[in-house]
Amino acid sequence: MQVLLVDDEALARSRLRTLLGDCTAPAASVAGEAANSAQAMEALQRTRVDVVLLDIHMPGADGLALAQALRTQRQPPAIVFVTAHAEHAVAAFELEAVDYLTKPVRLERLQMALQKVERLAQAQAGAQPPLEVEILLIQDRGRTERVPLAEVLYFKAELKYITVRTAAKSYILDASLSELEERHAAQFLRVHRNALVARRAVRALEKHYDPEEGEGWAVRLNGIDEVLSVSRRQLSAVREAVAG
Repeated sequence: MQVLLVDDEALARSRLRTLLGDCTAPAASVAGEAANSAQAMEALQRTRVDVVLLDIHMPGADGLALAQALRTQRQPPAIVFVTAHAEHAVAAFELEAVDYLTKPVRLERLQMALQKVERLAQAQAGAQPPLEVEILLIQDRGRTERVPLAEVLYFKAELKYITVRTAAKSYILDASLSELEERHAAQFLRVHRNALVARRAVRALEKHYDPEEGEGWAVRLNGIDEVLSVSRRQLSAVREAVAG
């Protein structure tokens, strides 16, 4: 757990640093220190931290003002106030502080505060909606199968249909190669008038002899032994994809 110490007293920051070094559940490390709110904001622009251990009474903008400013950030760090003054507890929790510690801070109490931060982070992570997975709906022998786009290695036009190839299986899709290219240009690269390959799967570009087109080039993909011919028109784009 990455921690920023914000206190105008160097001795107080030193004591917190020592206590954090003794924390084991969870383990914590000091990512930076600041003696006032302005220094803290500068530090937070440079470094991503999980929690700010924040004093209230400081020169300039106090800790409550800094906490208020941090609430406007898209991913603000957790706030744990550490102060000698107990009278600000209500205001602190109105600012959604995770905890409020009074000086002198005890190790056990600091660990409890960090555990609260950890539980809150886990709860927030669990509440995040899952990333949307792009799916191809493929009719296969009278049933509809959902094939994740991330598993597709290539699309190849053959007669009126498209062969959809994954590392494990081939499917037949009733679609247009040009429509697939337009829809998934970020993930797939045209290598031939009849084929699109997954950019992430491109392993190598190599010399290849094709019975119909003669000497030329082919692209080799991760996960399968088959190679796909590369047309002269697409050769430079494929070279760039391999180099990148």
